[in-house]
Amino acid sequence: MLLEDRNAIVYGGGGSVGGAVARAFAREGAKVFLAGRTLATLDEVAQEIRSAGGVAETAQVDALDEQAVDEHADAVAEKAGSIDISFNAIFNDDVQGQPLADMLFDDFARQITKAMRNQFLTARAVARHMVAQGSGVILTITGGYREAFPTIGGTVVAWAAIEAQCRQWASELGSQGVRVVWLRTTGLPETIPDTGDATSDLGIGYREGMTREEVIAGMQEQTILRRLASLDELGKVATFMGSDGAGPMTATFANISCGAILD
Repeated sequence: MLLEDRNAIVYGGGGSVGGAVARAFAREGAKVFLAGRTLATLDEVAQEIRSAGGVAETAQVDALDEQAVDEHADAVAEKAGSIDISFNAIFNDDVQGQPLADMLFDDFARQITKAMRNQFLTARAVARHMVAQGSGVILTITGGYREAFPTIGGTVVAWAAIEAQCRQWASELGSQGVRVVWLRTTGLPETIPDTGDATSDLGIGYREGMTREEVIAGMQEQTILRRLASLDELGKVATFMGSDGAGPMTATFANISCGAILD
């Protein structure tokens, strides 16, 4: 098993991405600590993991609350003996669907400031324990920040800021045995809402009135592989990046965009 005897915190563990990563970590032997604001969704993921023979615990934690994040990490480290991996899968309340010229600054900046705060607080909380033990991996997820799309507000700016913060953490923690890496992806089919008019939710520049299926087909056409990564594949790549197999990798990312994003 790639993560046998490892302890992993998954922030936003009740969501689709966080849940997929948590399940993948558990399948590979990690004990998973799911953290998030909604206990019901966290408990649902934890029960699935336990039913499959894994080990999972849950805790209600607001990742924007500095004290709560620190206390939770301290409690996990004390109980488990270490924090070996963290994964930040927190949704940052993107405001999309408007041109920048018509958007309020607060709506543009909300996802950027929220991402910067929760990324910093969660990374700092686990880094203190990882540095003390001389090892650890901090993981998160972004999108194609080098691209630009109409009417998506501050989303791409937030991705760029997350990656810049990750590089800064990596530069400071690398000599102390801690790696910082991330996944870079495009849309994940399972996370696209089935609303009949997906553009109203996605705000990604497709023409008005496109269905979910049409949006997915359009995304697939923009990839080299003519498909999109699945949540299961995302979980498997996250598991590899958190394992010793990716030991030489830090301050960099795994590109799981199926060729939509070229390095």
